[in-house]
Amino acid sequence: MPIVDLYRHSAKRKSLAHFATLASLAAVDGEINPAEKRVIDRFADKFDITEAEYKEVMKKSNRYPIDPIHSQKERYERLFDLFRIIYADHNIDAEEMGLIKKYVLGLGFPTAIADSIVEKSVAIFTGRIWFEDYYAFMKK
Repeated sequence: MPIVDLYRHSAKRKSLAHFATLASLAAVDGEINPAEKRVIDRFADKFDITEAEYKEVMKKSNRYPIDPIHSQKERYERLFDLFRIIYADHNIDAEEMGLIKKYVLGLGFPTAIADSIVEKSVAIFTGRIWFEDYYAFMKK
């Protein structure tokens, strides 16, 4: 197997794991509402998730771990995606807040600044902010 195929497999696995994270975050408050489902479906297209993978991920027994990300920009991009899911229904509840804090650590953000990152994100995130603007805000 060529090394390029291994990379593609690894990238696909990471995309699938991130998609599973987004789906479990959407479902943390019970059922996935229509607004959350639309966002999840868009991510499925973005990450090239097959129908079989989609069905597997949407099962209650989600088996995909959070992959820590080494690139700061990629870490923020993943966090941005998570907040897009949270704010798909224009609301963040206690269960989602607890889970997002765990995901921030799981993505590889330092423990010392994790709460600050979540607080900043909640304060500035409206569901209609572009990633580059979000990333610029978070770096400050």
